[in-house]
Amino acid sequence: MSNSFSQLKNSSKSSLDNLTSELNKLSEKQSGGGANGPDERYWKLTVDKAQNGHAIVRFLPSPSGESLPWVRIFSHAFQGTGGWYIEKSLTTLNKKDPVSEHNTELWNSGVDANKDIARKQKRKLQYVSNILVVSDPANPDNEGKVFLYQYGKKIFDKIQDVMHPEFEDETAVNPFDFWAGANFRLRARKVEGYRNYDKSDFDSVSVVLEDDDALEKLWNSQYSL
Repeated sequence: MSNSFSQLKNSSKSSLDNLTSELNKLSEKQSGGGANGPDERYWKLTVDKAQNGHAIVRFLPSPSGESLPWVRIFSHAFQGTGGWYIEKSLTTLNKKDPVSEHNTELWNSGVDANKDIARKQKRKLQYVSNILVVSDPANPDNEGKVFLYQYGKKIFDKIQDVMHPEFEDETAVNPFDFWAGANFRLRARKVEGYRNYDKSDFDSVSVVLEDDDALEKLWNSQYSL
């Protein structure tokens, strides 16, 4: 067993505190295809014609050498007079972004038409994590494999909810932990014309795999974030 994996296992109990600290930082501040086709590293939930779908995934710990099990990405995607603008925002790197600055000017103008443009051009927040696909009824070949998963604020809020339970009789859980994490039941449906994940939730705490050698192999198979 490598020293780095041993450190991961030994720090299992303290990692929740570290992630909680990072979540607090995010609160204070208030991603994948390309030109050559879909990025095969990414997993997506398959839905039926009614936009319903379900699967079970397990969020995985930080890859070796990385401090967090997720990355936060801001991006823009809108159609203007010159065509489509689809780019990641520099605000992801805590830098000034020309689109965000322009949107601020439009909003502060006080003109309703300008505010409508700013709304259309606003940045979109998404997160990317490594996951293990536990169950994928629509694509069974994905089961037991590691993928990158891009998800939005709704699912990230559910992650925060289990890390920061609302009631005193609930125990905080680090959903990214191999030993003390939990499987995530992803359930999608169409509500008022949009994809909705409100029915998704976490199972009880469980170990991903009992064998440490198999766990270490799984950990080393993750993608860099």
